[in-house]
Amino acid sequence: MPVVPPKLGESLDDPLQLYLMDANTVPVNLANLPAISVPAGDVDGLPVGCQLIGPKFGEETIIRAASAVEN
Repeated sequence: MPVVPPKLGESLDDPLQLYLMDANTVPVNLANLPAISVPAGDVDGLPVGCQLIGPKFGEETIIRAASAVEN
């Protein structure tokens, strides 16, 4: 997500913040493509993830790629 997530239990009233949390996932979902997010280290003490997106019916491929990235 292109923004820092809210703290546990914190609710968001700002529609823009809510939109930004979905900005990188909605297009992939609308395209009906498989995707997976994996941890990819940290920057300035904050965790960073990597989203892998595959072709239609490419679930096995992205799961293997995610395993390689994570290990």
